Amino acid sequence: MNNILLSINWNPNPELLHLGGISIRYYGILWAIGIFLAYFIVRYQYRDKKIDEKKFEPLFFYCFFGILIGARLGHCLFYDPGQYLTSGKGFIEMLLPIKFIPGGWKFTGYEGLASHGGTLGLMIALWMYCRKMKMHYMDVVDMIAVATPITACFIRLANLMNSEIIGKPTDLPWAFVFERIDMLPRHPGQLYEAIAYLILFFIMIFLYKNYSKKLHRGFFFGLCLTYIFTFRFFIEFVKENQEKFEDNMMFNMGQWLSVPFIIIGLYFMFFYQKKN
Repeated sequence: MNNILLSINWNPNPELLHLGGISIRYYGILWAIGIFLAYFIVRYQYRDKKIDEKKFEPLFFYCFFGILIGARLGHCLFYDPGQYLTSGKGFIEMLLPIKFIPGGWKFTGYEGLASHGGTLGLMIALWMYCRKMKMHYMDVVDMIAVATPITACFIRLANLMNSEIIGKPTDLPWAFVFERIDMLPRHPGQLYEAIAYLILFFIMIFLYKNYSKKLHRGFFFGLCLTYIFTFRFFIEFVKENQEKFEDNMMFNMGQWLSVPFIIIGLYFMFFYQKKN
């Protein structure tokens, strides 16, 4: 009883308002805020590096759709391929923000987005952008890496507002009771990640302001991947598995998917410049 009294009861309405039958959710708003903050940070870097403004204008669209499509496909293919690939309706639900119900369908937004898929989608979209604009790929991903942590922070705050990606039960005094799930005090894993990514954002800004001309090409990209996915690997130990099939795995899907990104990040931090 004492543990419950010390806990934070958490049960916000995930919907901010309804407009014409369409639900405006905190989840989508926080995603949008995170992406727009990144937009302004990268725009500042373009101007700071005196890169043609015309080259910047298409970047937002490449990033937005790369992240959205990659995150959605990542969730569907990594975590629940059976539901989305075994029927025509499931395939449509994977691509469109709707859910089929008896007698029709309803708009739900994209229920399920995976950060690993979003990262892959972004990297592919940036490759397409660089080919189009004839820019060096690593120069662009370094700039994106400086801004990425603030977007990741707001995405985890969006998960918190949705009471999803919850932590395991704990008796710590800052535990959250996610009333939409159950009445157990749990680790606020979403908040842990949001704080960690906010700290990384301040580190990135400090390094960019003071050492960007001294750090080699690819360093910011490597640091971003290494920090985020190393933290993601360890935070999974205090989070509930997202899917049942993960219960019998030594490491869950999020941890296994994090390992390649950590290796890539370390390579770009410590070995990429030697190769070049």
